Order: sequence, then structure tokens, then C-alpha cells
Amino acid sequence: MNDTSTTPRTPGAKTAPTADTAAEAAATSAVAAPAVAAAGALADGGSARPVRRPATTAIRTPGGLSLTFRPRALAVGAGAVVLALVIAVLSIGSGDYPLSPAEVLRTLVGNGAPADTFIVQELRLPRAVAALLVGAALALAGAVFQSLVRNPLGSPDVLGFTQGSAAGVLTGIVLFGGGGLAVTAGAVGGGLLTGALIYLLAWRHGAHSYRLVLVGSGVAAILTGVNGYLLTRAQIMEAARAMLWLTGSLDGRGWDDILPLAVAMAVTVPVVLLGCGRALRMLEMGDDTAAALGVRVERVRLAMLVAAVLLAAFASAAAGPVGFLALTAPQLARRLTGSPGPNLLTSMGVGATLLITADWVAQRAFPGHQLPVGVVTGLLGGGYLVWLLARERRAGRI
Repeated sequence: MNDTSTTPRTPGAKTAPTADTAAEAAATSAVAAPAVAAAGALADGGSARPVRRPATTAIRTPGGLSLTFRPRALAVGAGAVVLALVIAVLSIGSGDYPLSPAEVLRTLVGNGAPADTFIVQELRLPRAVAALLVGAALALAGAVFQSLVRNPLGSPDVLGFTQGSAAGVLTGIVLFGGGGLAVTAGAVGGGLLTGALIYLLAWRHGAHSYRLVLVGSGVAAILTGVNGYLLTRAQIMEAARAMLWLTGSLDGRGWDDILPLAVAMAVTVPVVLLGCGRALRMLEMGDDTAAALGVRVERVRLAMLVAAVLLAAFASAAAGPVGFLALTAPQLARRLTGSPGPNLLTSMGVGATLLITADWVAQRAFPGHQLPVGVVTGLLGGGYLVWLLARERRAGRI
């Protein structure tokens, strides 16, 4: 986990420095110092100018552990989670059968009227929960990809993984006429096969970041053509159904659609945050530096790729390939926290907030007509991408 870390400490124990330990510390500092500067430059979108490191607070526990965290990152993450929950309550209460926030909360704890209970828990709550989980999953996947490739444009929809999931779903819908289970299986299978293909094609004494970007972009272009061909083979009803899914939509989502994503997140999120969070932060300094600091580079990179592909695939199965969210949320979290790290937890909170807000806008912006949520995220994400490219051009980096 990049926002916090724990270090064991034996109370009262003191060790005198030796010549060997002093030399080792000096060597580690010599290796890490330029890498820290590089990580700070990455946080600013690749700029070489120095970046002021955010303040860090340490808390020591009676059991001999020390907990370090960044107050600003913690505050931003907590604020994003609270804002997402508030917007979810407002979204659940809006519509043709309006409910006040107090009525929504009373219904959620089981004290609502029968009509309110049916409206909230059977019709509106699954959609809100789907928006929160899909937003958090896509944002976490995007943060992992951007950290691995050390590029602010790294995201599942840019690197081809989303297109792979789409190809799997279209195969199930168009060629086999599959339903909900076929959609989930196709999204996960297509995403994993695409991830394996990209990893193998990018492998040459290790899957380095720039090769992952180049190979992923090429595979994305190929799969876009394949998906277009599959649509031309579909019947009119199948094509309409597939196009709605490809746009990204939360309409009609139920608990059965959410369950696979919730199970996948229960497995992959702890692996990313607790198992590989620190190693992922070291990888942002470069493969050589990370290896010098004890990180098993290729093992960590492969584990993170598999986890991120699974998150993106299950999120796509639940809501379709919602565009630009995985690209935008990690960068927004990084700018809000001012931290050069992956900002995994904060990215999840920001992603959940963005998607529940976009879904609320998609439902209520045009009375009598609901937009697919992917249309709203596409407009917002496309505007962000144009701004980012203009910023990079003004800085002379493109």
C-alpha cells in the first residue's frame, strides 16, 4: 500500500553502526537518490524540474511498530470516499419516485416503507453499488498500469486490455448468443488472453515499460478492427445489445451482475495494496533501482499485470468498457495528493466518485431520457486527454 507502511522496531534496542553497514547505507542512498527525483518527475507528467515531497507523519505503537502516512493523501482519500457515498445516497433518492436522503438512509437500515424498500434495495441500490465498485476497480487498474509503464497515458483502454475484453464479449454475444454468464466469461477470458499476448510480445530480457506501451497500442488497434468485424456479423438485435454494452452502461444492473466483480475485488485488491504496494512504488524508480532495493522486478510486474487485467475485465463485464475513467482517476488523485507514488487507495476513492457522479448526470441531465454512463465519462475523459496533451506540448515534451 503506497499511503502507509509498517516497520518493526524493538523498544530499547540500539545497534552501533559498523563500517559494513555504513557502506551499505551509502550505496543504497547513492542508488535511490536519483530514482526518487525521477519518481517525482513522473508525478509531474515527466517534467525534470524538482518536485517538493509531501509531508509524512509517523506514529509509533506500543507493540513496537511504526506507521507512516501522508496526511494530505489520507485526507483526500477519505474525502473522496465520503463524497462518493453522499452522491450515491442522492442518486438513489432521485428519479420519478423521489426520496429524501433521510428516507434513503432509513430504508437502507431496514426501517423504510415496503414501497420504499422495493425501490431502493431492488431497483436503485444495485446500480449505485455497481457504479462505486466499477469506478474503484477501473481506477485501481489504471493506477497500476500507469505506475508499471511510467506513463500518464497508460490505462487498460489505451493499452488494449479493454479491447480484449470487448472482443471476448462480442464473441459470446454475436457468435454464441450468450447471456450474462457468457458476457462475464468472455470479458475475463478476452482480457486475460490479451494480457498474456501483450506480455509475451513485449518480453525481451524482461517486459520493459516502453515495450508494453508500444505492443499494447498495436494490439488495441488490431482488436478494434476485430470488434468492428464482429459487429458486422451480428443480427440487428444482437448488434444493438452489443453496442449498448460497448458504450458502457449501468442501466438495469442487479446483484447478479455485481457479485463476480465484488469477489474479484476481494481477492485482487488486498494483493495489490498489501502484497505489492511497496514494490510497485519502487518500480516507479526504474527496474535497475528497484532490483537494487530488493524487488523481484519481473515477478512483481507479472503479478500486478494479472491483477490489473482481472480488475479491468470484471469491471467491463459488470458495466461495459467505460471509457477514460482508468486514465483520468489516477492522474486526478496524484494531483490532489501532490504525491509521486501510485496513490492506489486515493485513486480508488476518486474513481468511485467520478463514476457515481457520471451515472447520476447520465440519468438526470436530460429529463425523460437516460444516457449511457460511458457517454459522460467519454466526454469528460476526452476533454482531460486534450488538456493533458496540450500541457505536454507547452512543456516541450511532445
